[in-house]
Amino acid sequence: MARHIEKVFRSPYAVPNCLQVTAEGLWIVDQITDRVALVENTKASDYGVTKLIRDIPSESSNTSGLSYGEGALWLAANGPATLWRPARPGDAQPGLSDIFKVDPATGATLARYPLPGGGGTHGLDYDNYEPGMIWLSTLKSQTLSKVRISDWSVQHVLQLPYGRGHGVVRVEDGIWMVFTSDRVIVKLDPVSGRELDRIEIPQPHPEPHGLCLSGKDLLYCDATSGWVTKIVL
Repeated sequence: MARHIEKVFRSPYAVPNCLQVTAEGLWIVDQITDRVALVENTKASDYGVTKLIRDIPSESSNTSGLSYGEGALWLAANGPATLWRPARPGDAQPGLSDIFKVDPATGATLARYPLPGGGGTHGLDYDNYEPGMIWLSTLKSQTLSKVRISDWSVQHVLQLPYGRGHGVVRVEDGIWMVFTSDRVIVKLDPVSGRELDRIEIPQPHPEPHGLCLSGKDLLYCDATSGWVTKIVL
């Protein structure tokens, strides 16, 4: 089933790699600076951008995942950020990834956890249907893991159907996940991993990277072009 896909506005950052809608607006994180912007989740102005509400720093690095839960932002640090900026002492180490729980008012780190199994990560989502759980992707093993935050233990693992898994969105009846190289967003059964639905993102639409829910529809960002794009479900 084909869906309507439309560009909405350009990110305030050059390399937007993840995004998340909250009651305050739309959060977008920059892979270069690891800063997070809160913008109005509306149609763009005549200049192709939307209003910036505020911007916060983070201690994340090469950020490649963003979610919101328990009153905090969750950021996935996909290893060091030396490709983009000077190294900082707290950057994730090569071959490893860290998950940050961040104060959305100040950017202060509230907690920091290692990615189970190590390796890179390109996506995560707080589970609003099973509070206290978060879903994390692991590039090395091509898996998606459900992790209990209280003791940081892996509760369930799904083997992914494609490589380069990116943005993750937990919905009531499944999990939407971006597979960037294949330009497809697949809905997976959260127990079996079976494919339930798919959305092809053909050229010339922006390439999908980060993914989030916006009402009943999906938004994705393209870290190459900077576009935020809407998919009407």
